Amino acid sequence: MSLKDLHLSLVNIKDKDYPQVKKLMDRVYNDIGGAWPQETICQLISDFPEGQLGLMDEDKLIGIALSVQVDYSRFSNPHTYDDLIGPQSQILNDADGDAIYGLDLLIHPDYRGYRLGRRLYDARKELCRQHNFKSILAGGRITEYHKYKKKLTPVKYIDKVKRKKIYDPILTFQLSNDFEVKRLLKHYLPEDEKSGGYATLLEWNNIFYEPEAAVVDTTPTQVRIGVVQWQMREAATVKELMQQVEYFVDALSEYQSDFALFPEFFNAPLMGLSPDKRRTESIRYLAGFTEEFKTQMSQMAVSYNINIITGSMPLVEGDRLFNVSYLCHRDGTVDEQRKIHITPHEKWDWVIEGGDKLQVFETDAGRVGILICYDVEFPEITRLLAEQGMDILFVPFWVDTKNAYLRVRHCAQARAIENECYVAIAGSVGNLPSVDSLDVQYAQSAVFTPSDFSFPHDAVLSETTPNTEMLMFADLDLAALKVLHAEGAVTNLKDRRKDLYKIEWLEK
Repeated sequence: MSLKDLHLSLVNIKDKDYPQVKKLMDRVYNDIGGAWPQETICQLISDFPEGQLGLMDEDKLIGIALSVQVDYSRFSNPHTYDDLIGPQSQILNDADGDAIYGLDLLIHPDYRGYRLGRRLYDARKELCRQHNFKSILAGGRITEYHKYKKKLTPVKYIDKVKRKKIYDPILTFQLSNDFEVKRLLKHYLPEDEKSGGYATLLEWNNIFYEPEAAVVDTTPTQVRIGVVQWQMREAATVKELMQQVEYFVDALSEYQSDFALFPEFFNAPLMGLSPDKRRTESIRYLAGFTEEFKTQMSQMAVSYNINIITGSMPLVEGDRLFNVSYLCHRDGTVDEQRKIHITPHEKWDWVIEGGDKLQVFETDAGRVGILICYDVEFPEITRLLAEQGMDILFVPFWVDTKNAYLRVRHCAQARAIENECYVAIAGSVGNLPSVDSLDVQYAQSAVFTPSDFSFPHDAVLSETTPNTEMLMFADLDLAALKVLHAEGAVTNLKDRRKDLYKIEWLEK
């Protein structure tokens, strides 16, 4: 038989199909009793019609996948096959169950080798997603174990199958379809002599599962961010610069952005008003406006219904100086993230110190982190944020030259790829002759993505024209991140060798 001779279709099995179901199951399950009685199959179709899948070659049934609804908390723990069976071979379907249990999946022997089983697995996964089931569970026979039972325990046998030292037609196939072995089930099917009565409890998790009680509060999967590529220009008053901020917030809100991102030290033009032009004094003069900016930008976040990342501003605390970014939520709350790694310029010219806290912030549009400029060049702290489930990393930056910009850009793009998250960077452009050490700017703001099929081919979602004041918008698909974490072409986060290394935040 060749592929060109096949005419395949996926169907839901009906009562009238039982003669073909029986014929197929009798042939494949000849060693464990053959087909279910007709009453059992018909009752299963009545209880859970969507879960009974058939693969047809024209009018011939060549594959089936039978499923039942179960309670996850019950069947994700040790059980036997008989726990699924009631009186008179009735399969116990739980109409309120939150998981699918895979009862049987088989392909006609004459049709094996065409990866047809994968079609049935994929259809069952899609059913799981569409009906918001928590997972797919299955008790998997280990049919080749009888060949090794004298020298291998079941656990060691399963380990060798995982490492592809042994081929098991059922377990190997299930592992290749993203199922994970959760535990070994003893006395699962005592009459299964080939498996020695053992089975593996396998699980495939639905990453889109939402408990019913939480549906109202779920985070949207589509998020729009707006990035301000800010023009540095002289400002005569705080009010004048604040009007410029509000103009951009208003514009981003008009386009229904969930976030607005400003650059690092975006309000630096006010340093030109300092009566003392020494660098250490002018930066502290600028810090005198930070509370006012934080308050007014928080008010804008509420009134314009947009979460604002305030770029960064200097903050005086006692006699110490920090570089801090505020996250002004549109519900009126405010969080802060201090710059952790301080550049030589900041350290020696302004005597800025590094912060000592790092966190992911919960917002109404995803879990976000903020790293200020130089911080993104240190991969360890982004990885710590990724381990807390960060979706979007915001990076306000300020640089003067293109080579400095490229450090930020390339590191930000690397963080997006290795941590499977979105990274948005925002910088300032133009010249500011009146402010010593902040006289020139270089920027090309951008939004970076992971590098996989669901994302742009170059992992750049959007970017601005270099050195031009402008707004940039990008729509982020948070659901695509979930798929990537679980089923990407590569899975950087999942494949870390935690048995060899780790990154740890040292609490003070």
